[in-house]
Amino acid sequence: MPVQVPRCPGVRTKLPVLGWLPRYSGAWLQLDLVAGLTVGLTVVPQALAYAEVAGLPLQYGLYSSFMGCFVYCFLGTAKDVTLGPTAIMSLLVSSYAFHEPVYAVLLAFLSGCIQLAMGLLHLGFLLDFISSPVIKGFTSAASVTISFGQIKNILGLQGIPRQFFLQLYEMLRRIGETRAGDAVLGLACLAALAGLRAMKSRLPRAAPAAPLAARISHLIVWTSATARNALVVLFAGLVAYSFQAMGSQPLTLTGSIPQGLPTFRLPRFSMAAPNGTVPFQSMVEDMGVGLAVVPLMGLLETVAIAKAFASQNDYRIDPNQELLAIGFANILGSFVSSYPITGSFGRTAVNAQSGVCTPAGGLVTGALVLLSLAYLTSLFYYIPKAALAAVIVSAVLPMFDAGIFRTLWRVKRLDLVPLCVTFLLCFWEVQYGIVAGMLVSGILLLYSIARPPVKVSEGDVLLVQPGSSLHFPAIEHLRDTICSRALAASPPRSVILDCCHISSIDYTVVVGLAELLRELRKHGRSLAFCGLQDPVLQVLLAAELEGFQHFPSREEAERCGGAELGGSGTAPLTSETSLLPTGLIQ
Repeated sequence: MPVQVPRCPGVRTKLPVLGWLPRYSGAWLQLDLVAGLTVGLTVVPQALAYAEVAGLPLQYGLYSSFMGCFVYCFLGTAKDVTLGPTAIMSLLVSSYAFHEPVYAVLLAFLSGCIQLAMGLLHLGFLLDFISSPVIKGFTSAASVTISFGQIKNILGLQGIPRQFFLQLYEMLRRIGETRAGDAVLGLACLAALAGLRAMKSRLPRAAPAAPLAARISHLIVWTSATARNALVVLFAGLVAYSFQAMGSQPLTLTGSIPQGLPTFRLPRFSMAAPNGTVPFQSMVEDMGVGLAVVPLMGLLETVAIAKAFASQNDYRIDPNQELLAIGFANILGSFVSSYPITGSFGRTAVNAQSGVCTPAGGLVTGALVLLSLAYLTSLFYYIPKAALAAVIVSAVLPMFDAGIFRTLWRVKRLDLVPLCVTFLLCFWEVQYGIVAGMLVSGILLLYSIARPPVKVSEGDVLLVQPGSSLHFPAIEHLRDTICSRALAASPPRSVILDCCHISSIDYTVVVGLAELLRELRKHGRSLAFCGLQDPVLQVLLAAELEGFQHFPSREEAERCGGAELGGSGTAPLTSETSLLPTGLIQ
């Protein structure tokens, strides 16, 4: 059975590898090797493609693909997750690193420090403040912008700007300059990737009792479909090499990629520029809000993926330990010229479907990337850019969730506001979309706190029932609701405030309730409380509101209702003196 990382005290909590390594078996080794090789065949072509999205030399995609695999093996709590470059993170790096490798590597280091600090301070709960509509709006917009950003490579167009609207305008204006070779190859690669993806989704499970030939055929088809990115890139490279050997080249090639492993060194904290040196402080100012957006999105993507696959495969993760893992991965990655990395949904799915048993599968993936850097970069020269563009488009198109708009319209239409704000503004600038979406979500959250639902029922008494806890923005709304209904009621009725749904209140609410008691008493009405939960009751008793009456249940409060509560029937529990400032209750 695949291992789940135990959550045990002591050193094992910070080094989850100690939880599964002593129990490691030969059967696990076989499955981890297969999974690691399969993911490796996926990550190499994707790494080259994502470096293009980030606006960096292609070797930086490979530099970013191995350190996370090694670090997560020792610190991660999910057996399925793989860390590395992703489409979303590459898009963010393109926005905040200005296509400069020095900025990208420093961004990885600073993001890792922020993520590590959040893990040490147990601040993973901050991710809960990024709502699902904001995430969906961002990922859907990113899917569109990244896909459009690769159309220029499929068409073989050069010098297209990266801003979405300018990009769209320039591509339409220069559509007549399309290179036929790139377009044909790019569309053929897209069709092949779509066909292999569909083949894998429809492939039935191989029965253990099936003949050997059937099982081998199933394995070949499954491996081909899973490693489709590598196969398509390999085929496209062979086509380009054939044209080169014949003395003509109708395709735009990747070109030379430096061979060898990156130097292990500290990231550079300044950068040489034509007019002098850009100091560390200026680089940080240039990255600006990216120092918040990049680490937060990296954490969000990793933790969300880890939780999803942990739930699917019946094990648990530790979110704060995941923050430590990705923080260390980005810090150490910056020492080998990596740009910021995060969990990859696509490669994690491949890892899980390959039957990985422990995080050790990442060691095989990382080793395969290192071998590619050491010995295969000369072969990458012949990879057509149209093929890499097809790999990117195939990877990011499924991120566009068209159904979320219809779902929110049916379930909660108000959530369409942050979704649409994020989605639309991300076409202008990614950071504006994310920040604006979070602000809109925050405003909607604050509005729901300031205007909680209040149910008012009229009978012998006026029964008022707030639908949620009361916090300081809500007290004026509650006071206005009660006063307007109570003073307009004919004949006059006493008021019962049913607090069964209120689990907490603050001092401003206590002050507001004191003023409400005073105002109702001035007009000859009384106010009683019922269904008070212990934390709320303790706060109100400590405040010693003048005329405070409370009953254990609504029925007892209603029995005592009438022209004046407490006049007959069950005697209410009262507090006659007040410790509040005199001006608040007189």
